[in-house]
Amino acid sequence: MQIEKFSFSYNDLNVKVKSLALAMGYSTINIPEQVHHEIEEVISDGKDLCMIEGGYRIIDNPKWIKDFYQLEVEHAQFDIHKIIFNQIKKATSIAVFACTAGPEIPAKSRKLINEGDHLQGYVFDVFGSIVVEAAMDLIQDELRLKMIDKGVNISNRYSPGYCGWMVSEQKKLFSLLPENFCGISLTDSCLMQPIKSVSGIIGIGTEIKFNQYTCNMCDMENCLYRNLHQQELDEKNN
Repeated sequence: MQIEKFSFSYNDLNVKVKSLALAMGYSTINIPEQVHHEIEEVISDGKDLCMIEGGYRIIDNPKWIKDFYQLEVEHAQFDIHKIIFNQIKKATSIAVFACTAGPEIPAKSRKLINEGDHLQGYVFDVFGSIVVEAAMDLIQDELRLKMIDKGVNISNRYSPGYCGWMVSEQKKLFSLLPENFCGISLTDSCLMQPIKSVSGIIGIGTEIKFNQYTCNMCDMENCLYRNLHQQELDEKNN
């Protein structure tokens, strides 16, 4: 297997108060003082709770079944639906990835909520999401640079649960990775444990393109990252 694995500390990431505030739906110029304080406190306490691991496996020669918008990789056949299919259908290789922020951040969030501190518990929950995505950004950038050296491009990353791709296909996805990859397992309902984890695929090929903004392609309304990206665009345009 052609596998790359990584581990990061919090200091490797570029997580800022702004990132959490935007993800929570606040404008960076209008963050309530209490929320700003809570975010700073969570970052201070949470950085030592990060247990970040991630990686990917590159698999060559995927098969594309255009009539059904399906992708076949080794023994696994995925119903990735039209949006994702059209973005990566020219890929000659697929990177299957997974990354986790570890179990301690969601455990802290649950503990605070159970104790009645709902605001800080929520901020820890958002913090975990931002951390794992920031870590995956680093992994994806490493993959991008490695593929540039080989004369090929990479796509955006796509995960089960988005753009019509069913979460139940996580089982197929993880069947392409070593067992307990990066300490991530699946529940019976195909949710990842630790919960602050991400997984999915990235297309690789000479005719593949990376899109700077893809939220307009996705039909998932209540998405943390749609809110974050939209706020960033709004502030950039104002």
